[in-house]
Amino acid sequence: MNPVHEPIIRRRATQFVVVVLLMSTIALSQATKITAPKNRYSPADDVKLGREAATQVARELPLLPENSDVDSYVEQVGANLAASIPQEFRHTEFQYDFSVVNASDINAFALPGGPMFVNRGMIVAAHSEGEMAGVIAHEISHVALRHGTAQATKSQSAGIQLGAIGGAILGAIIGGNAGDVLAQGTQLGLGAYLLKYSREYETQADVLGAQILARAGYDPMDLARMFQTIEQQGGSRGPEWLSSHPNPGNRYERISQEAQRLTIARRNTSVGDFARIQSTLNRMSPAPTMEEIGRSRDAESGSARSPDDSRIQTKVERPATRYRVYEANGLFRVSVPVNWREFSDQSSVTFAPNGAYGTYEGQSVFTHGATIGVFNTNSDRLQPASDEYISELLRGNSYLRADRGYQRTTLNGRQALLRKLSGTSNVTGRREVVQVYTTMLNYGELLHMVQVVPEDEYQQYTRAYSEMARSLIIM
Repeated sequence: MNPVHEPIIRRRATQFVVVVLLMSTIALSQATKITAPKNRYSPADDVKLGREAATQVARELPLLPENSDVDSYVEQVGANLAASIPQEFRHTEFQYDFSVVNASDINAFALPGGPMFVNRGMIVAAHSEGEMAGVIAHEISHVALRHGTAQATKSQSAGIQLGAIGGAILGAIIGGNAGDVLAQGTQLGLGAYLLKYSREYETQADVLGAQILARAGYDPMDLARMFQTIEQQGGSRGPEWLSSHPNPGNRYERISQEAQRLTIARRNTSVGDFARIQSTLNRMSPAPTMEEIGRSRDAESGSARSPDDSRIQTKVERPATRYRVYEANGLFRVSVPVNWREFSDQSSVTFAPNGAYGTYEGQSVFTHGATIGVFNTNSDRLQPASDEYISELLRGNSYLRADRGYQRTTLNGRQALLRKLSGTSNVTGRREVVQVYTTMLNYGELLHMVQVVPEDEYQQYTRAYSEMARSLIIM
């Protein structure tokens, strides 16, 4: 453990044990009743997993100094919110502590058992202390409801045990490129699969977050307003925080509905230094992005975890006629051409030949190859789940259009669907063909295999793509 950060973790572990505070009367009888999801793990498991991950965060990310004005301010706001968790969701083992990451991305994340990290960019983006508190209350809700280990519980039939996600948890909770900075362990990024929150869990965190804000003396509508702020300031790449906290639909309206049920506690919870803290941050040297942090770490270690430093080429080597078997830690096995490399992110693994992957407008892209991953869906039925996934795919690749309806097929003996998309790629300027295979996993999630190639090279790839579909084994 890094000796610089070790005492931080130990000190905060005792400093922020939640203390029950005397609170003004709130109309809790009208508040939505929330039931924590089924969980086969103990709160002690959450604590162990979260603290191990927090130690890794302290080593991997630049944290603002302990007891600095900014750090102390966020700790105080967070402690007031943690003290406002409803009694039924208090866990005596949990120790909520709060740190600030010196990164410009609009992001924040929490680890099981209580460690919480807020990016400097999130504080700068907020319009008020209440908006910042809304993000923290939402993250606290995920911890209090034990959504991380609950998601692991849902996935037991996949043969994935809690220990398998210990190293990958960091890339899971942090969305977008941040996961490339911290992702450890499984090549598929199973941490993301287990801990990228579902829309059901997002709704629970929105509702409980609103209740915590009201109990702490904040306007619960600050949470709804912060979602709007994040969406407005997320930029062309989209807000990083929402990549791991997907919109469950009608989010603003649902929080507004809950806010009308609540009475804001009459106590002066506000720390009141928000404008001064923002001014302090704005006077500091510009914060790096998470991508820059990741590249700096890769340069120091002499390794690369993603294709971000690679160049897209106009001519790409054809798929080899020999294959190798790739296995994703007990989730699936597949044969891919021997001249294709793999790159994993938070929820999928991509296979592509040299020259077919790189960065375009700040995003990792590939022009030839395939990706296999798992998508959290609101449906247990194949076609609605596939519709949901393809809608997300089209939203992120607006140049694509669906050519026709679904074709029924099988993957590993399972009922599957195949749908073709096409469009002129922004990266190559060439017409692109995209084949999307989908099948439901027996634990209620959607597995997808997406195959991408320029239309004029499609015939050269049919054998490789057919072999991938034929050889895919879901474990």
